[in-house]
Amino acid sequence: MGIRTVLEANFDFEIIDEFLDHYAMMVEIIETLIIDLGNRERYRYSVEELFRIFHNIKSASGYLQIQPMVRLSTFVEDALEQLRTRDKVVNEETINWLINVSDMFMQWHEDLKMDNDLSKINFSLLILPDMEKA
Repeated sequence: MGIRTVLEANFDFEIIDEFLDHYAMMVEIIETLIIDLGNRERYRYSVEELFRIFHNIKSASGYLQIQPMVRLSTFVEDALEQLRTRDKVVNEETINWLINVSDMFMQWHEDLKMDNDLSKINFSLLILPDMEKA
């Protein structure tokens, strides 16, 4: 019994379907927004959109009781909050960390589609990069 089966046993199909549709759209654009964090002209828009996306994922996965997704999205949202308070582009280490985070959310999307168990969080994602390093 995979994650989708568990969700369908506990929640209305329409809620799950809406979550999956929105989640798919969000994970599709995350990587582009992350890369744009290195672009001075796109930085402000990208950091705000990423914050909004991870906040939405946190809220929706919290409602659906998908705890690994809640934990990681909360952690990333907190990191993005730090980035929202500054105006300089992020360093390569931060971009690489966020790309790896994006890969985890993409893997979870695949797990949801295929009705697999949710993949385990790679613990390296729980170590913040040095976001101040130039």
